[in-house]
Amino acid sequence: MRDILRNTRRLISGLKPVKVPDAPARAFRDLWPGDATRGARLLKGELEVAGTVRRLEPAGEGFTGIGWAPADGPVAWRAAAHGFAWLRDLRALGTDPARLRARDLAEDWLEIGSGHELAQAPEVASARISAWLGHWDFLAATAEDGFRKRLLVRLAQDARGIVSSLPAEALHRGALVTLKGALAAAVALDEAAWLARALRFLPGELQRQFHPDGGHVERSPGQLLLAVQDLIEIRNLLHGSGVNAPAELSVALERAGQALRLFRHGDGALALFNGSREEGAALVDLVLTQGQARGRAPMLLEETGFQRLQAGRTLVICDAGAPPPGRARDLASGLPRGADRLSHAGTLSFEMSVGRDRMIVNCGAAPAAEGEWRDALRATAAHSTLVLADTNSAELKDEGLGRRPERVEADRHESEGAQWLDATHDGWRKAFGVVHRRRLYLAPTGDDLRGEDVIEAPEPSTARPPGFAVRFHLHPAVVASLQQDGEGALLRLPSGQGWRLRASGAKVTVEESIYLGTAEARRASQVVLTAEPGTDTVQWAIGRIQALAPGAREAPPAALTEAPEPVSPAPDPDPA
Repeated sequence: MRDILRNTRRLISGLKPVKVPDAPARAFRDLWPGDATRGARLLKGELEVAGTVRRLEPAGEGFTGIGWAPADGPVAWRAAAHGFAWLRDLRALGTDPARLRARDLAEDWLEIGSGHELAQAPEVASARISAWLGHWDFLAATAEDGFRKRLLVRLAQDARGIVSSLPAEALHRGALVTLKGALAAAVALDEAAWLARALRFLPGELQRQFHPDGGHVERSPGQLLLAVQDLIEIRNLLHGSGVNAPAELSVALERAGQALRLFRHGDGALALFNGSREEGAALVDLVLTQGQARGRAPMLLEETGFQRLQAGRTLVICDAGAPPPGRARDLASGLPRGADRLSHAGTLSFEMSVGRDRMIVNCGAAPAAEGEWRDALRATAAHSTLVLADTNSAELKDEGLGRRPERVEADRHESEGAQWLDATHDGWRKAFGVVHRRRLYLAPTGDDLRGEDVIEAPEPSTARPPGFAVRFHLHPAVVASLQQDGEGALLRLPSGQGWRLRASGAKVTVEESIYLGTAEARRASQVVLTAEPGTDTVQWAIGRIQALAPGAREAPPAALTEAPEPVSPAPDPDPA
């Protein structure tokens, strides 16, 4: 990173000075809604980033500003602070104190925060450029001349460095953010050469960011949502400036919008894979509307590696693909550069919802938290999948993943409304000499999901398979209770529906869990199937048992024993 910055400064020194206007050449408007609650917290000196809250305050009497320095928080949290996207939350609050707090923080950043290495990282500087321009009328339009001039001078300095350093080195969405910031600055400062340079790299970056099926390279529903927002902003920016957008942009936007639909549960919000959180149905609706994404959700993203099983009112979303490529961390800024920066060790995990009720979930994510807490949610045990010998299926590192599944295969069949998914991954092959195979069957009515988790040894071995657990994390709104016979658990959904999870080949327990799909951590439960060493197969079934009226007390477990016993997943359909 230091070499890049040094080369960038050398390039800048040889370029003609940028003429800084009194105001942006074109009016900008941020497209996305802010959160007034988060805005109110900012007035109290608290910045919330993906569920992590830390102090962000301008300098005051007797103390310097808080939030910009390395000691003030994890790198992901500080990158968000330096990126200024939180301006939309202050704007949503819409008060004079909110406007003044935005200016005070910007002044403090110019004086104190702007000198930090992280603030100068291309993706962070580009996010800040987009935020300043998108909220210019709120932040600076009515401010005093000196403040506006300082903002524009710094914006021009950052933009020149960004444009000169294109193409971006990061393999993740940060490279797309960098291009977006370069394009916005080129239009705002009326720099035709900058615009031409950024446009030259745009088609190649789109090809690098998105798979042919529309999925994003990071394999994260949350990052795909943000990437679609980036594409919409770039499209509107170019169209509003009278610039012909490359054809690749509209193709990428259409495909990515369709891919985003695969990750929506019945409540309209997103599934929780690889650093994602729910994000809220209203925002997802707005993004799909702005992106003009039409049609039904695809049933699979073949290149990205996700599968969607749907029947009746039941929906299952499964991670059936290999993790994305990694890359070394940038030592200067501390930012990861690989597409696996947010990856979890959750291969073959799944989520399940019935109508608008989420039932089986992953625990969520805290990407801006301290390492220990962040990695606890990245661990295999925080996902609804099999955990072998209390070992993660991928090695968790600060910059992404180390050891990881290299071969992930999925085979899908459908027949007369029934759906089968047979998937394997080799994440434990080097350590234990085995692969994990998961088979799912969803009945045509959607009232019966059956599964089989198997530990297979590809090569003959006399060693006994180590013990493993199959975990089913439940949404906090689901009430779970262990059956009296200890062979299953009863699950009551918020709608009043009753479901039962039963298993053979393992001990069934109900244990505590946690859910970070939204801003606040919530207590939850999980059903755990524990297999003893030497066991290689566990079969389970989740079936609907009866409707319980909202608010009604659940019947004793003994009254529900007429539900079908767990059975093996249906065999693969005959190809003939």
